[in-house]
Amino acid sequence: MNRDAIKQYLLDFQERPLPPLKPRTITIRDSLKIQVIIGARRVGKTYLLYAKMDELIQIGVRKSQILYLNFENPALNDVTFQEFKDILEIHWSLFPEELDNNIYLFLDEPQAIEKWDIAIRGLYDDYRFPMFLTGSSSKLLGREIATSIRGRSLTITLLPLSLQEFLSFRGYSIDPAKMSTKTRAKITHLMDEFLSFGGFPEIVLEPDEGEKMRILQDYLDLTIYRDIVDRYGVKSGRLMKDFLRFIVTSASKETSINKIYKTFKSQGIQVTKTTLYDYFGMLEDALFLFPIRKFEYSLTKENLSIPKIYLNDVGFLKLYNIEDFGRKFENTVCLELLHQLQGDPLKHLHYWKSPDQKEVDFLITQGNVVMTAIQVCVSLVDGITKEREIRALLACLAHFQLTEGLIITLEEDGLEEIDGKQIRMVPFWKWALS
Repeated sequence: MNRDAIKQYLLDFQERPLPPLKPRTITIRDSLKIQVIIGARRVGKTYLLYAKMDELIQIGVRKSQILYLNFENPALNDVTFQEFKDILEIHWSLFPEELDNNIYLFLDEPQAIEKWDIAIRGLYDDYRFPMFLTGSSSKLLGREIATSIRGRSLTITLLPLSLQEFLSFRGYSIDPAKMSTKTRAKITHLMDEFLSFGGFPEIVLEPDEGEKMRILQDYLDLTIYRDIVDRYGVKSGRLMKDFLRFIVTSASKETSINKIYKTFKSQGIQVTKTTLYDYFGMLEDALFLFPIRKFEYSLTKENLSIPKIYLNDVGFLKLYNIEDFGRKFENTVCLELLHQLQGDPLKHLHYWKSPDQKEVDFLITQGNVVMTAIQVCVSLVDGITKEREIRALLACLAHFQLTEGLIITLEEDGLEEIDGKQIRMVPFWKWALS
């Protein structure tokens, strides 16, 4: 370890102002445990750390009490796990006035260091300082970081921007109950962009559509090559690309490994089901996709059910020229639901299908109790479509003895009572911003 380089790194951080920040609805709360932020690449994990630093400074914490180590910085390239405490000692040598005070440790990408978890556990057990970590999936996934710290951590999952965050990033603060005709027209236009290019912060702030596409392609390549091929030692990058294409084109649909296997076999692609299951797990661990399982009272049956696949961002559909608006809309609603459920770890997301194949897109459950049933439909103008969606929702409500169901639409807004059940229809923007 180059002690002079470390000193310069620490002094530079103290002098450098924090970058401009845009607020997220998710924040890092105070806790006695190590707080671990996980998420796909480029969702803003480092900026969430900066936001916490800014919050601390605003309440009177001196910046010299903050030790921020970005292990992707060249100055920290040759640090070993045994030297984490040495860096803390160097910090104290520079700021001896903080020897008797709390030091707030922010560790960005610590998995770049071999046996990093031993060092983290040592620091935590010896000092009990507030600690905040982020994890990249190129070498060690955030979920594994939480596991390695052995019960000492709380995990925060960061997703791409919600609709509310998207509008905030673009300079809008919306009260759905007080929206003028002009504002609503502007929101409708922006929502078209949100449903097309998704919610990665860098892409939301990029005005040029061509550049948006280039950035999305870079993100996809990072997922394939750094998060999957390099990390797992995947032998055939081409096969992974083919598999990824199948997954993306299956977004918002039930997708089984058996179906993918048969498709590949018909195309003369040699692969085993075991390999495809492995690839699926890799993409799920990298938080590139979210499999939503059919609700079953038996956990075994639920785990064996065919999942519906949702991507972590609808912008990837555009890379594959998938312009099916209904699927983009349903995927976006799924991500919005995942945002909403982050504050309640006891609640989970499922879909429902009756024995006669009536389907409801989403159930919010708590344990074995179904709390809410939600259909997603772009438009209910067509009578046949409306009758099909409501019939399935009514069957679901009856099955779970619920009195009210929700249909999220693009524009329709209203309430109908049918067979003693209330069917509430609400536009996506109103629901997402409420």
